[in-house]
Amino acid sequence: MRLKPGLILKASAAILFMFFLAGCADKVPPPTQQITMATQAIAQAETSGAFELAPMELKSARDKLSLAQRAMEKEDNLKAGQLADQAMIDANLAEAKARSAKAQKTVEELKENIRILREEMDRKAGTLK
Repeated sequence: MRLKPGLILKASAAILFMFFLAGCADKVPPPTQQITMATQAIAQAETSGAFELAPMELKSARDKLSLAQRAMEKEDNLKAGQLADQAMIDANLAEAKARSAKAQKTVEELKENIRILREEMDRKAGTLK
């Protein structure tokens, strides 16, 4: 069985390309900006009340940020970047849940105030007759 020279050339080129890609994978820069953004997102979530209103999401964000920092220390920058992105997403979710819960509470308070005002208006209307 004879191999064609063109086939050997193509196979060699494919193998070299795979080695090139593998070499590029090691050169992922440290995700310092992603870690900074995740840290800021967590701080923002804490400010919005996520401690009380979205504790699980906030904990998840903190845990992933911690794992991202450890991965970056080990120079596993790809994993660190992915974890930092996930931490930021979890922090944004915690903030959104906290803001939503606060807004829902405000709506309930407004509804109660409207109910009280209506009762007062009905009572006054009854005394005017």
